[in-house]
Amino acid sequence: MHTYRGTTSLVTGASRGLGTAYADELARRGSDLVLVARSATALDEVATRLRATHDVAVTTLAADLTDREQVTSLLHDLDAAAPIDLLVNNAGMGPAGPFLDRPLEPAQRSVDLNVSALMTLTHALGARMVARGRGGIVNVASTAAFQPMPYQAGYAATKAFVLSFTEALAEELRGTGVHAMAAHPGATETTFFVGTSHTMDPRITDSPADVARRTLDDFARGRSASYPGRRLNQVGSWVHRFLPRSTTVRLTGRINRTLGLDAVRAA
Repeated sequence: MHTYRGTTSLVTGASRGLGTAYADELARRGSDLVLVARSATALDEVATRLRATHDVAVTTLAADLTDREQVTSLLHDLDAAAPIDLLVNNAGMGPAGPFLDRPLEPAQRSVDLNVSALMTLTHALGARMVARGRGGIVNVASTAAFQPMPYQAGYAATKAFVLSFTEALAEELRGTGVHAMAAHPGATETTFFVGTSHTMDPRITDSPADVARRTLDDFARGRSASYPGRRLNQVGSWVHRFLPRSTTVRLTGRINRTLGLDAVRAA
């Protein structure tokens, strides 16, 4: 286990699901925390539990990262906080269903969160890390990043951005003392589809705790990519290398229709 004692980690989307799991695992490894999410109440509940369980300092900052003004305000708040040693850009969202049959606004918000907020925080905090000569950035992408996904078209496209952006950034940071890594979890037991008619099959999902632990282990090993779920997730990411993209997208569309994502509706 890599120790983070004496460091401060910022986790976005930390009020539930995978974000809470990253906060738990970082606290277990000794890192002080700055937790960011929309709900101040939910963040305070997580922070109270972590303080009681681990000998770490926990700061909470409520912000809606789909709002660029609130992202700017968050960065101003961070100016008064301890320097961030590790940034975990975990917050994400992705509406499902046929793109033209669904409202546009949720898809636009997913771009604001998955792409714009991630890029803004990486730019601001990454520059500070480079100036200090040390630090790390974990951008949580997805196995969805590796191919177009009918019925999750916008979500997969935003994660493809995270994949490409983080790979390029990792190379730019070579030799600076700052390390960037993209994490590509597959289906995970979270509230991702809460508020819709779709549910995940527990037989193919990984636990958030396992995903968080494996992500941080891979980061400690200096990897630029992490596949922190079952082995099949990584193998699945190779398929697009051997098949024409037209074939890949048809296969993905067929799988998502089998899962019922073509018929997702608000719950």
